Amino acid sequence: MKTEKVSELIVSWLKSYAKKNKISGFVIGVSGGIDSAVTSTLCAKTGLKVLCLEMPIKQNDEHVSRAKNHIQNLQLKYKNVSSELTDLNSVFISFCKEVNSQNHSLRNELALANSRARLRMTTLYYYAGTNNYLVVGTGNKVEDFGVGFYTKYGDGGVDISPIADLLKSEVVKLGIYLEISELIIKAKPSDGLYADSRSDEDQLGAGYDELEWAMRVEDHNIKTENEFSSREKKVLGIYRSLNSKNKHKMVPIPICKIPNNLLKI
Repeated sequence: MKTEKVSELIVSWLKSYAKKNKISGFVIGVSGGIDSAVTSTLCAKTGLKVLCLEMPIKQNDEHVSRAKNHIQNLQLKYKNVSSELTDLNSVFISFCKEVNSQNHSLRNELALANSRARLRMTTLYYYAGTNNYLVVGTGNKVEDFGVGFYTKYGDGGVDISPIADLLKSEVVKLGIYLEISELIIKAKPSDGLYADSRSDEDQLGAGYDELEWAMRVEDHNIKTENEFSSREKKVLGIYRSLNSKNKHKMVPIPICKIPNNLLKI
């Protein structure tokens, strides 16, 4: 990958899109992970106003400290970057009480995790609306178009997606080029939707390097599965299962089309 050229292209694309749509700047949720760190840095390089939001909800301490450190470093380097801390813990607790979330099933746990993401999306759009900013997505290609590892109308609810055509490994290369903190680059990827330290790999059952491999196999229609190792076969199965299960996130919302003969008066 021509990292410098990719960086320049994304920055130019962001500036052009904002100017074309008469937008004043960008708002982005910073989680302490590589995707949001790279995306917020690319936004900062546009010279337009960038608002970095911290939105803790029973957050893992390591995630919080990495996010704070990244924002501080960004503000030292770019004068167009500001930040806000919007503590959503009390909002989330109130929400849990209202929906009577005493059920401890895995399905309920996932529903609450997704609710966290949607509370954050609502917060991002509040700040975007009051400042004439765009909500910037942080999803990479594997998450957004491979396994659908995001929350519909949560972190998937954005205005623009600058890094959605980059694989996770390419985002990391971009992070190194942009001089993102080594702590962030080396941290295990995590969606931060749970109070514990579970990683994306813990939830997905495979690492991003493995899922990238599976995505290439599918995209290039490679059919030599008899040559795959047992682990590769398992990873391919995980990828196919997630891709199928989460396909509803990656395609347009289904619309019931009414025949013209039923609409005529």
